Amino acid sequence: MEESNLNFEALLRQSQLKPTSKEIVSGTIVEIGKDYVTLDIGFKGPAFCPLSELKLELEKAGLKVGDQIDVIVTSMDDFGGKIYVSYDQACQFKFLKRMADCLNQRLPVKGKVMFKVKGGLQVDVGGPAFLPASQVDLVQHKNLDKFLGQEFEFLVIKIDESKGSVIVSRKALLEERKEKLRSETLKVLQEGLIVEGTVKSLVDYGAFIDIGEVEGLLHVSDISWGRISHPSEKLQVGQKLVVVVLKYDPEKERLNFGLKQLQPDPWLSVYEKYSVGQKVKGKAVEVTPDGGIILEVEEGIDCFIPSSELSWTKRVPNVSKIVADRQELEVMITSIDNNIGMLRGSLRQLFPNPWEEVLKKYPVGSVVKAPVTSVTDFGIFLRLTDEIDGLVHVSDFSWTHRITNPKQIHQLFRKGQVVEAKVLEIDPQAEKVSLGIKQLTPDPWSDIVARYPKGRRVKCKVKVILDFGLVVELEPELDALIHVSELEVPKGEKLESIHPIGSELEAEVIKIDHQQRRISLSVKSLKRKEVEAPVISGSGTVTFLDILKQKLQR
Repeated sequence: MEESNLNFEALLRQSQLKPTSKEIVSGTIVEIGKDYVTLDIGFKGPAFCPLSELKLELEKAGLKVGDQIDVIVTSMDDFGGKIYVSYDQACQFKFLKRMADCLNQRLPVKGKVMFKVKGGLQVDVGGPAFLPASQVDLVQHKNLDKFLGQEFEFLVIKIDESKGSVIVSRKALLEERKEKLRSETLKVLQEGLIVEGTVKSLVDYGAFIDIGEVEGLLHVSDISWGRISHPSEKLQVGQKLVVVVLKYDPEKERLNFGLKQLQPDPWLSVYEKYSVGQKVKGKAVEVTPDGGIILEVEEGIDCFIPSSELSWTKRVPNVSKIVADRQELEVMITSIDNNIGMLRGSLRQLFPNPWEEVLKKYPVGSVVKAPVTSVTDFGIFLRLTDEIDGLVHVSDFSWTHRITNPKQIHQLFRKGQVVEAKVLEIDPQAEKVSLGIKQLTPDPWSDIVARYPKGRRVKCKVKVILDFGLVVELEPELDALIHVSELEVPKGEKLESIHPIGSELEAEVIKIDHQQRRISLSVKSLKRKEVEAPVISGSGTVTFLDILKQKLQR
């Protein structure tokens, strides 16, 4: 037994092997037994490897007697001279050594995500490796299911030989490659360089473009020669596009791109395509502060229509609805404005001027018959043409009858009613036509002084009772006022009890106001007079009956 041990130790020294050295030796399969596979590893005695460690390889690779495999010596039987080896430990040793080389040299390894484990994913990189959830991607993912079954490249970031564990990171590799690409991109950047990029995100003022881990801003004003309110009208996230570097600041690493600059400015050829007087069509895209409209004739060519050029009359179309519906309009070019880089156009000049028709058809002094289009508190409007109405102001309804309550206007007139009136004034600049109804008859106030001189005694009828006096009727459509100070009302009596509506009384003319068209009467003044005076009837004619009544009353 002692001699056998000496011989075996000599063999170990000769082969420079130690049972715990973890060095890999190559062995030739001699026999495949029930529990062990016998190997010749260069010793005089055989080496035994558990069949369980080689069963998979025997099935997959079809190992047979005479094939060679790598193993590690795990133990020796001092008495029997048997050597035991492990194929699994050799594989694990080779795997850890390869991972150590990759770790030291920063070499990526390929692997497949197998299944989820606590805190991350199990990855097969030629051996089992752990991929922490925080190292899966550049951004955190709550659900890692989408990575299962996928193949990626990883960096080895840690090896624990005592536990035989390997930790890998996909995030570290992505960051490393991202920085390398960024560095290479920054080296070649210069203004005027045309590059291909990807739309990373959209904001109200533009889009951020990635050209190789370097992002720059494509401002909304540099996306198109045309008018756009938001980048999403032309771009979408993930879209590939070619842009030009407009500005690059290496120190601040600030980068600005242009897209429209790759196409010629359409305004440079505007005089070749457009001229004053030409009719053009465009889509309404904006309402201006003055209520005008901007049309997009083509991308980069806009036409401004001032509010004054939308219509010949005050009946301006609903510009907000026109723009909201992006309606197409035809206009006439009135000028090409280089200062604002825009055409100027007119919508109304495509149609005849209705004011010329009104001036020709309804000269001042002519009489018209027209329907009422609207009744207001200050008068009525009559339809003269499809676009132009004339106003009959409340002051031009009657020479004598004063309307103080707007409700009376609505009682006298209704929409659609045909009314006759005289044309008083036409002002195209102010877009106004003035009409009058009372002007169809002579002004009764032209001889009012002759018929109702100051001091004349008149008969009248109470028409309206006011807080400050009475409105009385001298004759049809002719009223007068008796102020309460000019009435004789006994103390404690009410005005309506002394002079009820419809009652008659006598008074004296004390004042005529031509400007206000107002006649003032006085009962007190009449009573004070000692000299008799004949009573004048409402028609201004003295009758025998009037004189008789006067004498009987006295």
